[in-house]
Amino acid sequence: MPAEPAPRMTAREAIALLTDGAGFTEHRPPPRTLPPDGPLGWAGYDAARERAAERTGEEESVVYGTGVVGDRESVLLSFEFGFLGGSLGQLTGDRLEAAYELALSRRLPLLALVATGGSRMQEGMVALSQLQRVAAASARLRAAGLPQIAVVRDPTTGGGWATVGAGADVVLALPGAQVGFAGSRVRPPDADPYAYGAEGQLAAGQVDAVVPAGELRGTVGRWLRALGARKAHEAPRPAAPLPRAQPSSPAGLPASGREAVERARSAQRPRAEAYLADYFTVRLPLHGDRCGGTDPGLLTGFGLRADGQPVAYVAQCGTPTRPAGYRAAARTIRLADRLGIPVLTLVDTPGAANDAEAERAGAGAAIADTFAAIAAARVPVTTLVIGEGGSGGALALAAPGNTHVTADSYFSVIAPEPAAAILKRAPSETGATADQLRLRPQDLVELGIARSIVT
Repeated sequence: MPAEPAPRMTAREAIALLTDGAGFTEHRPPPRTLPPDGPLGWAGYDAARERAAERTGEEESVVYGTGVVGDRESVLLSFEFGFLGGSLGQLTGDRLEAAYELALSRRLPLLALVATGGSRMQEGMVALSQLQRVAAASARLRAAGLPQIAVVRDPTTGGGWATVGAGADVVLALPGAQVGFAGSRVRPPDADPYAYGAEGQLAAGQVDAVVPAGELRGTVGRWLRALGARKAHEAPRPAAPLPRAQPSSPAGLPASGREAVERARSAQRPRAEAYLADYFTVRLPLHGDRCGGTDPGLLTGFGLRADGQPVAYVAQCGTPTRPAGYRAAARTIRLADRLGIPVLTLVDTPGAANDAEAERAGAGAAIADTFAAIAAARVPVTTLVIGEGGSGGALALAAPGNTHVTADSYFSVIAPEPAAAILKRAPSETGATADQLRLRPQDLVELGIARSIVT
């Protein structure tokens, strides 16, 4: 069952929750005069707008302007659900487009506090077409390398979810919020309500985190630092530093291919969590592939190092990586590339998941997309192989020319057991096959696959 939503905030209460007294400067677009009762001449529409204005004290369903969240100036836009259900009409579109343009002109991140029931019926297709205006404005912001963060409140449905909300780079949700394209009055009567709530959308990989209201300002502030907008002529950020080697039981390098594989598969060998915890002072996970899938064996997100340097990370956790994991990896790499933030990948997988479910979920296309994301990245990508490097499922996350290995790792065209099987060799020949594959850390450096061994 979905969690109970917190009491609904007004647009200005949501802004105040994040700015915390730091101040908010409201902006307004140039005024526009609508025909009586709107573009459709909908009887009673003007009177409904007047009543909404009296109830809320607002002129429209969106308030926008500039304010400081944490230590970062941002453009904030906030929906007033009390004004005709936070619906989008022509004047709402004016305000939304103006908010995106304000962020673009001042090179500021855009923070959207969304609570909407969708497009305004009293304006018909004129209202619906505002979604195209929002999508175009959002695309201009993306092209300029400026981050967009959405906080979805209760409720966030319809076109507002499908543009301002789900179209953001990072999507945070308040607990218990109704979140989904279909509102409660138009979805199938037997639909599972969990699928239309913040927690259900998190489980489906459509939301990055569910954040209690009391933690929202701190969380958003950290995200703004991690995604911080670069100045137009700022020098490119340096490559992500290599992680430090984590303590491991065996000393030195493996003497044989079999030993390299055994060390990489050891339960005592350090895993991704240990490396990430040592590498970052702040970690902000991204969650899901935005296609309905998640992979708990692959961690993605952004983090801040002790010196304040932002780095995006993609880390395999030693399990076969599923299609959702590769799609989440590609999403993270492309976002980092657009924002000019260097990327760190940690490789540790026996290979891509190869069961029937993975094939139906598009394993090949997802792996191909990850290869493409790294190949196209303009920001530096740094890779450390910390365990198993199994075939293309591992290589998809490896940076050409900037891959390093630990003493507890191997990298191979295929694991030695299936290699022996393909070659019709007895299981007893697996060790010899591992030696022939030259998969040890020192072999990888000699072959030019890895630049160095991190010890």
